[in-house]
Amino acid sequence: MATTTALLLQVFVLVSIFLSTSITTAAGGGAFATTPLQEPSSPPPPLFQEPFHASTSQPLIHEHAYPSSLIGPILANLGFHGFSAAAPSIFNTTTWSGPTTIFAPSDSSLLSCRSCSVPLLLHEHTVPGLFPLHYLRTLAFGSKIETLSPGRCITITLSNSSEVYVGGVKITRPDLYNDGLVTVHGLQGFMSHLSPYSCEVERMTSLSFPHTPPASPFLMRMMLKDTMLRLTISGYGVVALALRVKYPDLLNLHSMTVFALDDVAIFSGAGFDYVTHFRFHVVPNRLLMATDLESYLTGTLLPTMEQEQKLVVTTDGRTGGPNAPIGINYVRIKSPDLMYNLKIVVHGIYMPFPHIHQTVEGDLSQVAQSGWKAEGKSNIPEIVAPTPVIESMIEMDDPHGL
Repeated sequence: MATTTALLLQVFVLVSIFLSTSITTAAGGGAFATTPLQEPSSPPPPLFQEPFHASTSQPLIHEHAYPSSLIGPILANLGFHGFSAAAPSIFNTTTWSGPTTIFAPSDSSLLSCRSCSVPLLLHEHTVPGLFPLHYLRTLAFGSKIETLSPGRCITITLSNSSEVYVGGVKITRPDLYNDGLVTVHGLQGFMSHLSPYSCEVERMTSLSFPHTPPASPFLMRMMLKDTMLRLTISGYGVVALALRVKYPDLLNLHSMTVFALDDVAIFSGAGFDYVTHFRFHVVPNRLLMATDLESYLTGTLLPTMEQEQKLVVTTDGRTGGPNAPIGINYVRIKSPDLMYNLKIVVHGIYMPFPHIHQTVEGDLSQVAQSGWKAEGKSNIPEIVAPTPVIESMIEMDDPHGL
């Protein structure tokens, strides 16, 4: 009898250990075990971690298709279970595969419209492009952005206290999630479907993009679409058009810095010079944030997409004082870091860059070189190896400048 009891006790212990191990393993795999309708007290971290860029503090996402299957878990982890359940329907049917912003209403807000279709609401609250809160605050009052629901636009309005409203519903939990490809804002308020006439006034339509070979870099393609869309609705439509015209060439770049002139300045008289020399305003394969430009000494040379032509830093953080605007080719930067993403940064300028004569360029380089030698350094902080002599100003072969 004692032997039988001991044997049963051993079997019970083994079964208990097995069940405990199974439960622990299952719990470890449940990455999104969030109680329904329970909103987390603090924003959760991204679902996957990537190395961060030193200048922008944004993750350097590898160049592969963003897994749209993660959208549902991201929304669920943030507490938006209604939109999470509808995520498969939208991302299985949409043709947009670039950066995306989702204005997600709380589950209680969804219940305020019992006749609404949640999948359709998700379409109507999802827009192509990245729109963090600080960027939404720069948009003109009443700006309209077309959503993933064709012919439906959301309207962005702001209060006197800089609170942002989307279709009359307040953003109460801004920038809950942003991994450089997907941004999520939380909304709280009454929900309803967008009107079929929501885009009639100052309609902002999505840009159409030329066919791209399958081998083109996926991430640069997305970042270009994002940049063109955001420039178009920010008053830089000509620059957006120029990027579209040069789209096939720009896809081969690793990154780029664009110095942009707004539409008002272009159509007021500076348009011809800027458009004909647009490539002179693009620094290829360099993501130069304002902090990077401020660190360069006077005379630092920046390469451009215009053959053998370089830009020159003419005002730096030392010669112009700590708060002085950066000067490139004697033109001040009007809006540093006007917009940026993982591959592209755009700075606003007051006027097109003039071409600097080679002797002036050489003198500025000598100033920078002597300044660094005084600090015990031997080289200019050049972006590329300097050209000792530029024999002539080489004009573009393209008569239209694009």
